Amino acid sequence: MLGIRTWRALRRRGVMGINQRNGDYVLAYNDRRLYPLVDDKIRTKKLALDAGIQVPDMYGIIDTEQGIGKLQHIVETHGDFVIKPAQGAGGDGIMVISDRFEGYYRGASGRMISPEELEFHISGIISGIYSLGGHRDRALIEYRVRSTDLFDRISIGGVPDVRIIVLKGYPVAAMLRLPTRQSDGKANLHQGAIGVGVDIATGVTLSGTWHNLKIDRHPDTAHPVAGVQIPDWEACLELAARCYELTGLGYLGVDLVMDKHKGPLMLELNARPGLNIQIANDDGLLRRCRVVEDHLDSLDWNLEPVARRLMLSKREFAVARLPENPETL
Repeated sequence: MLGIRTWRALRRRGVMGINQRNGDYVLAYNDRRLYPLVDDKIRTKKLALDAGIQVPDMYGIIDTEQGIGKLQHIVETHGDFVIKPAQGAGGDGIMVISDRFEGYYRGASGRMISPEELEFHISGIISGIYSLGGHRDRALIEYRVRSTDLFDRISIGGVPDVRIIVLKGYPVAAMLRLPTRQSDGKANLHQGAIGVGVDIATGVTLSGTWHNLKIDRHPDTAHPVAGVQIPDWEACLELAARCYELTGLGYLGVDLVMDKHKGPLMLELNARPGLNIQIANDDGLLRRCRVVEDHLDSLDWNLEPVARRLMLSKREFAVARLPENPETL
């Protein structure tokens, strides 16, 4: 009986379950033929560059065991960089190099990494141990994003990112993902990062979720996670909305990073975004998605310009009460 009551309470809050996400949104709005556009980070990056969307610079690609020897040449002029699998998921297989010392590489956590260990890691990426479906993969070496000073107070050892869920070009929910010591500097919730809700209308952070528990402070810095103004928020929303036209996927997660020097950069896209964003925002995705669907019904499902889409999202999904005096740069 308690289970039924809980289910009814969640339905009243407009909470979306995984089966409903898969059946009514992922399968309904995402043509499977388009999945390779977002499942392969190299294809996504090239697609974004062709559309004039800023992404982290790509230094090189290694796709064979013999090609591993090219690493030294690829990173010769770069003191720091990121290595990631082109078809990885959930942050697995990503290695962040922040510095070098006496022939060794320094990871984001400060751990020293030998050249042999780095090459072994790339070999694992190529063999497919981190890729979707376990298929052979390519290792992507790219620019390491420099986080803004504002985020230094509420993250540890890595760069926070912003996840925005977009339905048919309308941003419906957003969350700031903050690295922790437990997540080893990665902004992935299943590895121990924090998810913090974001007010769509203003870009001000709300309360957070950590291991599916509600929290108000970062566990490592003890700094409040609510009341932080994400810089360039309007640009973030516009970039996320444009990703619908970029891919043709009607339901997707857009991951952005805020670089200290370059501003908002698109990191990657996800055709099957997770549901933790509902906990972070204390609001259900289903309710928000149905607002957009009802609006599209009134337009006979004709596509509106980006500016009008953002107006609807900010009007319909604004949070009534925000933390006072948001922190800004």
